[in-house]
Amino acid sequence: MSHAPSPPGPSNGTRPAPAAAGERCAAPLTGRGRDGQGGAALVTGASSGIGAAVARRLAAEGGWRLALNGRDVTRLEQVAAQAGAIALPADLTRPGADRRLTDLALDRLGQVDLFVAGAGVGWAGDFTGMPAARIDEIVGVDLLATVHLVRALLPHMVAAGSGRIVLIGSLAGSVGVRGEAVYSAAKAALGAFADSLRYELRGTGVGVSHVIPGVVDTPFFDRRGIPYTRSWPRAVPAERVADAVHAAVLHGRDEVYVPGWLRLPARVRGAAPGLYRRLAARFG
Repeated sequence: MSHAPSPPGPSNGTRPAPAAAGERCAAPLTGRGRDGQGGAALVTGASSGIGAAVARRLAAEGGWRLALNGRDVTRLEQVAAQAGAIALPADLTRPGADRRLTDLALDRLGQVDLFVAGAGVGWAGDFTGMPAARIDEIVGVDLLATVHLVRALLPHMVAAGSGRIVLIGSLAGSVGVRGEAVYSAAKAALGAFADSLRYELRGTGVGVSHVIPGVVDTPFFDRRGIPYTRSWPRAVPAERVADAVHAAVLHGRDEVYVPGWLRLPARVRGAAPGLYRRLAARFG
């Protein structure tokens, strides 16, 4: 397969200058690709949870040609059948998986206008008791796999002059959560990656959205080892996050909290970190 892009996107030595009049901006996507006949989207983590909900949301809108990635082949094929999508199962932590998935997506879709990074795993408990293998898995899935896949896809978007990358973060990455030190660290790094990449891509026509949910009602909590039992804040359905992803794509939004009030604790932590830490230590 040959999908060699034009010269690679911006690097440290070739960053684009601030957008000037007539220069390409990171325009919102509306379900229409570069040929005007429908957009092409790649969604990871699509075998369940937020990724599956995003796939169903884009399919319901119409106009999107979808390729879905996940590690659970059976569940992924079920979601793909529901969404009328192509299933591209792969473990993105394997060496070279980013390039192989990029080549497959471009081969099957022709282009990728939208990339939604929905893959994620967690682990709950004291850091001192955390198995080393789980540390590597969380950093590998939640951060490194996404960064490598963005690196593989991005030159094609930059060469085409349009596209959007949506990174699914977590409130844990904005404020830190007790018992989830490594997960919080990985999601915090993803948020910094989103900001830095957005600055670098200004003027290329490629946008970056960071969607930051709180507690979401998905199998994530059961798989992390400890189910979510708190009465507040209440878990929101994955479909609500999918709606936020759709809104971010439609309107070209840089950052979206789900639900929106979660922006408040993040702002309190930024403005008064000492106060926030005292409250967090007391109320968890």
